[in-house]
Amino acid sequence: MSYNVKDFTADRAAAARVVRAARPDVLCLQEVPRRLTTEFRLPAFARACGLYWAGGRLGTGGTAVLTALRVRVHGTSRRRLAVRFPDRTRGYAAVDVSLPGWLPITVLSVHLSLVAEERKRHVEAILAGLRERVVVAGDINEGTDGLAHRRLAGRLVLASGRQPTFPADSPRSPLDVIFASADLPTVPASEHDLADLDVEDLAAASDHRPVWIDVAATLP
Repeated sequence: MSYNVKDFTADRAAAARVVRAARPDVLCLQEVPRRLTTEFRLPAFARACGLYWAGGRLGTGGTAVLTALRVRVHGTSRRRLAVRFPDRTRGYAAVDVSLPGWLPITVLSVHLSLVAEERKRHVEAILAGLRERVVVAGDINEGTDGLAHRRLAGRLVLASGRQPTFPADSPRSPLDVIFASADLPTVPASEHDLADLDVEDLAAASDHRPVWIDVAATLP
């Protein structure tokens, strides 16, 4: 699941209810508070969602990955993506995860720049470091016709579909997406799944709606 939580400036309790309703094993967050308050506010949000944060905020550009307790975290990493001063910092957080008895996958939470040329450079930097069995999820700040989106789609599969996610109260733009490598069978959220989410909570929690998929990680 991927969710831009707007620096927790909206209704954080509503955001936690949205997450609990979706019940993700892995939650990729964008616009997490980037300063020292992260160490206090993000663990509290994780607990409210019934999830766990492995820690580490520097260099992530306000991204984070939370996991369910049944998920094994094999390792974490992060990288800052260059932007022009004084724009908001950008970056990604990554985790290597698996369920018991299943092959690990790498999941990246990304939040790309508001500037098209920077988004393109960010995607090139992200793709250069990717291996097999990978999921890239986040707010890419452009639609399906954008250069960054098309570059991602040229290397990975758009697993989440094209449903609009922004603005949350009346979504029109598909800014939030989940891509997966072709070696990972995936299933997007169904209309039935989406209907289970409270519309008022979605509008109150953030200016973005979440997206999520199921991944068949396959046994070794």
